[in-house]
Amino acid sequence: MEKPEYAEILIRLAKKDLSVREKLLKENQMGGGYHPEMEQIHRKNAESLRNIIKDIGFPGISKVGEEANEAAWLIVQHSISEPEFMMAFYGLMKENEMDINKKHLAYLYDRIQYFQGKPQHFGTQMNADGSIYPVINSENLNTLRLQYDLPPISQDDLGRIATIEEIERIENENPDYVLWRNSVGWK
Repeated sequence: MEKPEYAEILIRLAKKDLSVREKLLKENQMGGGYHPEMEQIHRKNAESLRNIIKDIGFPGISKVGEEANEAAWLIVQHSISEPEFMMAFYGLMKENEMDINKKHLAYLYDRIQYFQGKPQHFGTQMNADGSIYPVINSENLNTLRLQYDLPPISQDDLGRIATIEEIERIENENPDYVLWRNSVGWK
């Protein structure tokens, strides 16, 4: 590991994110939209990660170790109020594909698609009811998932994936989410 001091920062930021989330869950405050305290943590963490990238470039496994690379991915995965940052980080992940955990690439790609209201590739994002958000190709989904170190999805769950044509209906079930998503620049 080349940059242990940055590894410590990334791990600390991710732990803070998860501890605030846990606290809000215990207080029953995570339902009903994006909690302002959670968003504040996510925005601060994204800013810190941007600064780390300015200092050392992409925080790949070779630079910061596996745990800190995963922490960086978690920070980006949760920076949902910052679509440009998420997309830019995805581009960095693609450029550094040999220095990451491949499943993180799949998760981030799907998350970006989800927030853009587009079908996902890997089936990592869920609807509010816990079902899998629509995918581009459910017939080859498990083959693709295995290529990215993701576990297969059961035949029952595959059969319950909504079609791409249902995305608009799914989104219309939560108009507050659509308004928030549009206000931060996803659409």
